[in-house]
Amino acid sequence: MSKFLYIIFLKLYALGFRIAYLFNSKAKAGIDGRKHIFSAIKKQLKREDSGDNPELVWMHCASLGEFEQGRPVLENLKQSHPKIKILLTFFSASGYDAMKKYEGAHYVFYLPFDGKKNAKKFINLINPTLVLWVKYEYWFYYLEELKRRNIPVLLISGIFREGQPFFKWYGNMWKKMLGCFTQFFVQNEQSKQLLSSVGTHKNVLVNGDTRFDRVIDIVEKFEPIPLVEKFCGNYEVIVAGSTWEDDEAGLAHYMHANPDIRFVIAPHEIDEESLADVRKEFPGCIFFSELTGKNIERLALGEHIAEEENILHNVLIIDNIGMLSRLYHYATITFVGGAFGAEGVHNVLEAAVYGKPVIYGPEFEKYIEAVDLVACGGAITVENTLHLEKVLNELFEDKEQIIRRGKIARNFVYAHKGASKKIIQFIQENRLLTN
Repeated sequence: MSKFLYIIFLKLYALGFRIAYLFNSKAKAGIDGRKHIFSAIKKQLKREDSGDNPELVWMHCASLGEFEQGRPVLENLKQSHPKIKILLTFFSASGYDAMKKYEGAHYVFYLPFDGKKNAKKFINLINPTLVLWVKYEYWFYYLEELKRRNIPVLLISGIFREGQPFFKWYGNMWKKMLGCFTQFFVQNEQSKQLLSSVGTHKNVLVNGDTRFDRVIDIVEKFEPIPLVEKFCGNYEVIVAGSTWEDDEAGLAHYMHANPDIRFVIAPHEIDEESLADVRKEFPGCIFFSELTGKNIERLALGEHIAEEENILHNVLIIDNIGMLSRLYHYATITFVGGAFGAEGVHNVLEAAVYGKPVIYGPEFEKYIEAVDLVACGGAITVENTLHLEKVLNELFEDKEQIIRRGKIARNFVYAHKGASKKIIQFIQENRLLTN
């Protein structure tokens, strides 16, 4: 792809964003959030300027999932270099909205849309000492400007696949972006080999995935959710995270046949329309925002909350963001959504770390941790609703299998910890930060 074609791509991308603005809440939030972005950045940086010019680390994430991947590196850096300032950017509205009040960063902004002027203006304003790019999302002008200024850029938990533009005949501009990185920390050997095939090999380390460190940190600093704990009581519990419509259809089928099992479901989308659809799929469910001390006691006794309802409230819908990684603690069996759709399964490590069996649909081949978790026996994949029903019945009838698969899942996660510390060690050994 030539620079001219990339410019056309950026213009078409921006146009598509503005069209989506009219009917998509996330696109609208992304555009509104970038209005007057440079004056907002300048104002906040000036307001918090202490005058001692501390080194600034900029970490960019596409969305919330990538932030969770980069978070252990960021927090380890703060611990080892307490004087630095941290600036965090997101491309997506979902990531920004979830973490705009994150106390671990001094500044949290949307990343202005890519372009030569924007990149230069943004980097002039923030003047970073070190840049951390998480997993993917490559913006040419930002990377080119950082390279021009000799600012070190590290790729954290990178993953590369044959279908990406870097490895295509038209990918010359993408290959140029690879040359802007100081160091690649990739998840697997295949990624290293792919980079080597296009001439990038001297600065590539197979380092694993920092998400393992993140989920271990969450489980070892676990914070209970009392209302969820009371809802689950002594029942068998299925916790389903990041679910979409197809996932929910299969779970609803099983719920109707098994009223004595408690279901805790965290949909991937929690806008008003999506939650209305979920309520229709699970009649008689209760939303987390509706839980109170009074009705949770009635639920614990297996009573109806609303007299007009003929269905027990055995389904709890989580209508907020940020709770999922702790919900899996309460599960007997976990289900991770997304794998009945083309994009594939969501974060399976959040569930596996708690030592519970993990179930997901058939679309998971793009995610090495999901592939490996199935291979070692910590997870089971299902093809459809009836297959899901069969697997769940077999597990509930065989408690030893639940325990065995749960131990395998937990051990799998702990066997892969340590990627974050290796990145910190690299930063220290190469003196990329000095204070």
